[in-house]
Amino acid sequence: MNKTRFYTRCLSVILAILGVVSTSNGQQYEVGLGLGAGSYTGDIIRTIDPTQLGIQGTLFGRRNFDNAWSLRAGISVARLNAADSIRPIDPVALARGAHFNGTMIELGATMEFHFLDYLSHQSNTRFSPFGFFGLGYGMFFGNGQSYSADPQPGSYSVGTALIPFGLGIKYKLKDRLFLSVEGGAKATFSDHLDKISSDASYFPRFRTDPGTGDQVLDPAAINFGNHSDRDWYYFLGVTLSYSFHQVKCYPYNN
Repeated sequence: MNKTRFYTRCLSVILAILGVVSTSNGQQYEVGLGLGAGSYTGDIIRTIDPTQLGIQGTLFGRRNFDNAWSLRAGISVARLNAADSIRPIDPVALARGAHFNGTMIELGATMEFHFLDYLSHQSNTRFSPFGFFGLGYGMFFGNGQSYSADPQPGSYSVGTALIPFGLGIKYKLKDRLFLSVEGGAKATFSDHLDKISSDASYFPRFRTDPGTGDQVLDPAAINFGNHSDRDWYYFLGVTLSYSFHQVKCYPYNN
């Protein structure tokens, strides 16, 4: 599936969500948008590296079932990138010379649980911490190389299911306007976002340098990833949402 076709399908779904939200006569619907930063971990970066971040944006609809539980669905777009040359995890990675950059387009839905009753007019607080978890599907459209001798560098695409989860804090600015700060992780079922596959072809690790006769590391022998894990990406951002109607004051049960 090419990038334009997938993006069109995603946009159609989110417009359908917004259409349901805008035409509803209930009091529990919101629409919103968000902006933040995204980061990847995998065979090039093992832990989150603040020097290798990308921008992430989201557009979503939300239904509040009561003062505790909400369902959120929407589309997210994130720029992800990494390079062995920036902060190599070891000397072998530096010799490998892998790098990539690209765009993740994701459709997803999450359940949110709010720990405090911040929606009710009788509440003493206007904010609440919340946790969320869900499911999604993403298409990553990238460009890069898996090692310095990669015979097929350039563009590639990867589709994968996603499991997003995380924490945040939400604040009621006005009766219909809500601000939140949230961060979390998205586990993928792919080991190929960075173009480095765990399917390793065997190459001798060292070769003879024809100029000196010395044994030197062969870059073609390190074109593989870690067999025991999959790629992840992470996000931290701010969202702003608006309720079309006065939010209903549900009875709150702890």
